Amino acid sequence: MRAHQNGPTDELRERPVSELLKQLSQETTTLVRQELDLAKAEMSQKGKKAGVGAGMFGGAGAVGLLAAAALTTCFIAALDTAMALWLAALIVAVIYAAVAGALAVAGKDRIKQAAPAVPEQTQDTLKEDIEWAKTRARSART
Repeated sequence: MRAHQNGPTDELRERPVSELLKQLSQETTTLVRQELDLAKAEMSQKGKKAGVGAGMFGGAGAVGLLAAAALTTCFIAALDTAMALWLAALIVAVIYAAVAGALAVAGKDRIKQAAPAVPEQTQDTLKEDIEWAKTRARSART
């Protein structure tokens, strides 16, 4: 015969079911609170990244409008000395479009870094917590 060892499972079997259920309820409540805190922190972090990307899109628009409005006349006038007025205006417009496009691509990349907008780490730990709770419930029943 093997010697009987007192382990965590034996300790659980000796406790009343009502006490085990109460403990499980308390631990589950604590776990849910912790998971909600983790989800909040994770979503806040993702929101900040998305905000930076959105700000860059705003910057692209501001640069596209303000810089173009302020400098267009100057550049066109400078180029007009060497070529036709319409060609000078076209060259300046193409340069501004390229700058705005580069800013838009950079902003899009920043927003992609924040995606997907779900708390992935929280989802993973919730799956682990569910398995843990199932194991505890099975142990309490046997």
